[in-house]
Amino acid sequence: MLLAFLKVFAKLPLPVLHFVGKGIGSIIYWFPGRYRIRIDRNLRQAGYPSKGMGRRASAQTGAMIMETPKVWLNHQSCLRITSSQDDAIVHTARQAGKGILYLTPHLGSFEITARYIAQTSPITVMYRPPRWSPLAPVMAQARNIPGLRAVPANLQGVREFVRALRKGQAVGMLPDQVPRGGEGIWTPFFERPAYTMTLAAKLALQTQVAVVLTAGERLPAGRGWRIHYERLPEPLPATVEELTQAINQAMERLIQRFPEQYLWSYSRYKRPDGAPPKPDFPPFPE
Repeated sequence: MLLAFLKVFAKLPLPVLHFVGKGIGSIIYWFPGRYRIRIDRNLRQAGYPSKGMGRRASAQTGAMIMETPKVWLNHQSCLRITSSQDDAIVHTARQAGKGILYLTPHLGSFEITARYIAQTSPITVMYRPPRWSPLAPVMAQARNIPGLRAVPANLQGVREFVRALRKGQAVGMLPDQVPRGGEGIWTPFFERPAYTMTLAAKLALQTQVAVVLTAGERLPAGRGWRIHYERLPEPLPATVEELTQAINQAMERLIQRFPEQYLWSYSRYKRPDGAPPKPDFPPFPE
């Protein structure tokens, strides 16, 4: 039932979906509560203190939610209005004959990027099963299309990643998800310690592949998306700690290109159960 509803929803024009999503996001931002507090606090930490930025960020979150069923279930129409001016970065990385580790933060449409890459090169992505079980069949259909394969975020998925990279294929993951305790380290993110996954760094050092950060910028008036790439300079840092910090720094640079489209409502600085104590740090800026 849900799948049938979302298929109908996915046929709506993208400008309409973005207009409605931005309107809802803007309205929700003005209600007091943890959602607005977290957006404003995270934006201030990153150097964006204005309330206008908070409202725009919430509006973009609404647009992201509304566009997702269309990207999932009507991806061919979405890809026709998706382009990149950075394709040479990926072409150069592929010429080395090794795999590519794509890292996609919660920026813009992080669902469109893998589909764009899959047009020219197979890619395996990692996902966490949805907490709401009715979404599972929707996501299964959406994330297993020609050229795109999804694996679970567990030991089996990690093994699939290693195999794909060693075959010279591409893999993709979200590097700014807060990992479980024991699976990350505290490292700066916009000058504040954030518990950050080490899996991306470990995979890169183990397989010696290119590390490319990517994001799908949402264009105005529903005109589509522009894919951005940034490749980490090589040689990569030699340790997991140094490479993890370098990845966070590259994410910051990518976010600063269109900061209102980052998911600032995400609790990026939380301490998960089982993680070591958070380093001492001044309170969030007022």
